[in-house]
Amino acid sequence: MITFAATSIYMEIKQVPLQHVHEKLGAKMVPFAGFNMPVRYSSDIEEHMTVRNCVGVFDVSHMGEFTIKGTYALDLIQRVTSNDASKLIDGQAQYSCLPNEVGGIVDDLIVYKIKENDYLLVVNAGNIEKDWNWIAKHNTKGAEMTNISEDICLFAVQGPKAVGVLQKLTATDLSSIPYYHFAIGEFAGVNDVVMSNTGYTGAGGFEIYVNKASAEKVWNEIFRAGASENIKPIGLGARDTLRLEKGFCLYGNDIDDTTSPLEAGLGWITKFTKEFTNSANLLKQKEAGVTKKLVGFKMIDKGIPRHDYQLKDAAGNVIGKVTSGTQSPMLSVGVGLGYVTTENSKVGTEIFVDVRGKGLKAIVTKVPFV
Repeated sequence: MITFAATSIYMEIKQVPLQHVHEKLGAKMVPFAGFNMPVRYSSDIEEHMTVRNCVGVFDVSHMGEFTIKGTYALDLIQRVTSNDASKLIDGQAQYSCLPNEVGGIVDDLIVYKIKENDYLLVVNAGNIEKDWNWIAKHNTKGAEMTNISEDICLFAVQGPKAVGVLQKLTATDLSSIPYYHFAIGEFAGVNDVVMSNTGYTGAGGFEIYVNKASAEKVWNEIFRAGASENIKPIGLGARDTLRLEKGFCLYGNDIDDTTSPLEAGLGWITKFTKEFTNSANLLKQKEAGVTKKLVGFKMIDKGIPRHDYQLKDAAGNVIGKVTSGTQSPMLSVGVGLGYVTTENSKVGTEIFVDVRGKGLKAIVTKVPFV
């Protein structure tokens, strides 16, 4: 499960612009990634099933957004990200990561190509300052960088009925926008809204980027348009179980400054057709083979795997640890992600989750789980 850690009283907790809306809706608010965020409005399971079966809306305005523009914009992006942004066409997005200099990952992110020499980078909320400083450090040729995180609100409208609801609010044909592509246009009476066929639930839908001044209007219009479909606000609790059922990595849990993108199964976004931060060493790792891998697993014995629980083999040897785990609402069984030694990473391998000293049997499974 996602971790909502206690926060120091000396740390300033930011508010998303629509906090008053979430409080009025009865959301339980918790500190997360430096922001006061809605973790749930009703129950995690109810909200999870709403997204899988119908349509729900996440306010993820805590996420960070940077624009990178100018002659050297692509050059900078190519040097700091692992994926090949030169392949992007206007209106296309790309999942990528920022490798560090010692084999780990600074952050994972999405790169949007608006047009030539004009890009939008969307980064994790807890890493906004870290990512900005990292990219700026490598901006040796003078690309135009702007941090617009505090000016943008982001609503993830997800679920099988999401497109039908959103189509009521725009003349842009949303059904014609492929996965990981986007359009910019009028939405809910607001101009210059980014409508992106992306999301981190695996349930389909769009992510809507809108200026902060128009955010509440757009939020209200989305809910009016979805009233007949019983649209609901969804919190971070369900967001975590939804992404985990699809095997999507969460930064800080499944990937971090110490985990290689190759170990994390992100070789598909690690392109050695170009040079990027630490690419030479990562290529050597690819050629030599990794010693541990991130795998999905499903519980055989009854129990719920949790972050940092030890993973063992049948002889009781520690072979890794759980990075994310939950009870899958769709499968009614415990599922998780974790790093294990390469020899224990094959699908079908029995492993054991150490739960308070008791080894509960699980099996390495292909992801997505559902």
